[in-house]
Amino acid sequence: MADPRKPWLASYPAGVPAEIDAHRYANLNELFDDAVRRFGPRVAFINMLGRITYTELDREVEAFAAFLQQRCHLGKGHKIALMLPNLIQYPVALFGALRAGLTVINTNPLYTARELEGQLNDSGAEAIVVIANYADHLAEIVDKTAVKHVIVTEVGDSFGFFKSALVNFAVKFVRRMVPAYSFKHAVSYREALKTGRSLHCERPEVGYGDIAFLQYTGGTTGKPKGAMLSHGNIIANVCQGLGMYSNVLKEGEEVLLTAIPLYHVFAMTVNCFLFVTIGGTNLLITDPRRVGDMIKDLRRHPELTIMTGVNTLFNALLNHPDFKSVNLSHLKLVIGGGAAVQSGVDERFFKRTGLHILEGYGLTECSPLCCVNPSNIRDYNGTIGLPVPSTQARIVAADGHEIWDLNEPGELQFKGPQVMQGYYHNEKATAQVRDGDYLLTGDIAVWQEGGYIKIIDRKKDMILVSGFNVFPSEIEDVVSRNERIVECAVIGIPSETSGEAVKLIAVRRDPSLTEKELRTWCRQYLTPYKVPRVVEFVDALPKSAVGKVLRRCLRENGTAASKK
Repeated sequence: MADPRKPWLASYPAGVPAEIDAHRYANLNELFDDAVRRFGPRVAFINMLGRITYTELDREVEAFAAFLQQRCHLGKGHKIALMLPNLIQYPVALFGALRAGLTVINTNPLYTARELEGQLNDSGAEAIVVIANYADHLAEIVDKTAVKHVIVTEVGDSFGFFKSALVNFAVKFVRRMVPAYSFKHAVSYREALKTGRSLHCERPEVGYGDIAFLQYTGGTTGKPKGAMLSHGNIIANVCQGLGMYSNVLKEGEEVLLTAIPLYHVFAMTVNCFLFVTIGGTNLLITDPRRVGDMIKDLRRHPELTIMTGVNTLFNALLNHPDFKSVNLSHLKLVIGGGAAVQSGVDERFFKRTGLHILEGYGLTECSPLCCVNPSNIRDYNGTIGLPVPSTQARIVAADGHEIWDLNEPGELQFKGPQVMQGYYHNEKATAQVRDGDYLLTGDIAVWQEGGYIKIIDRKKDMILVSGFNVFPSEIEDVVSRNERIVECAVIGIPSETSGEAVKLIAVRRDPSLTEKELRTWCRQYLTPYKVPRVVEFVDALPKSAVGKVLRRCLRENGTAASKK
């Protein structure tokens, strides 16, 4: 008899299990070791002029881990930040840090000095691996943090001596992409590996429940918080993803496009850990904004079988004239994450490839995978799919009762082995997103036929720009520091290029203040995707009886205020 509280099971394709073995590995190091043992000669990662096999990766990982242990004196309980784009250096540093027993903090290289300082201080990171292109931001604030060990890498450091020298020279002196920076104490990535090759890594005892990552997110409130993701959380989520697509994926044969940054939890879990588990080859795209260069990579690798991306990535590819001539004859699975897949984009992609973009849904707090559309869907359905194996989903009404009828809205909640251990040093925030074993998403959803779930409203205030969470309170805080502003509010507006865009509504103290000046102010303190695309000046903002700005009114009525 079908379980009435798991209606999605009836929609699972043949071979997809209701439950998975969440303890397939004892820790992530065991997962990686198993991949090296089974797929050693196979290429693990490709990036521009470089490539590395699983066996070669293992040697680099060992050297990096030994350096962290023996020269930096870091081990279990210590934390390291990785401030890297998609380069081969990322998996080396990632698996090296985990082998040494460290906890990893993924850090966006585009962070401003202010944002970086906040994350490093909240996490207590004692070491960081940083790309030279953005090392100036770190140099500005590193003395205000607990960071004692800085490892700097350049773009071409994984390409071999001659190619590396050529690429790094071009990046630094021809394209001038490396601003000046200075550290009191720092070591180059290449020197760290060279030193580590002569040292031995003593592997610490790492448990299933030990924290592997502090993955920063806004959660369901504005201030970024470190979601504590254990080795077991990631292992479980990898096994859940494999269970869902086990009827499609073949070990040792898949080649996938990785354009989403690996520091993003979706790419880290799915593209990195999941495909390493099955011996996949990752084609790393360092800068997906350079669509033409990405298409050149696709042309060089017609063996591509899997693509993952956000809606804006697929849209950008479809809008580029050269994408029409890319050979995608081996492509068999396309997964969209990080933001909703728009129907128009899916329709155009299907016409181009014969494949639908299978939308999924995840949260940083869930490692992140919660729901995916199965591989056997025949049409775009506008849903986030079905809960993955070993996951219990429910929709809860405002009065607390569970909803199982179709099309009746309530808050979407999940429980399962992928749910985080809590927010780092923030028990209050943790309690706010838990109801027993369930994680409260803050998203309003409805059940559809067959156990499919459809999101009808995103978190009340969060703005989703190209798959990245943007919270109004952070931007409002930055703008409020401008003495020429009285008050302001931020909302999200639809965007054809990024899903949503940031709109700032502000009351000026100085009538001569321009939109351009205000955006310039924001760029000093905010990552580019957080900078308001639209600025509107008004005489007053709508407020509640206690003086709280009513963003709901701004969203519903344009600005709900008189314009200047």
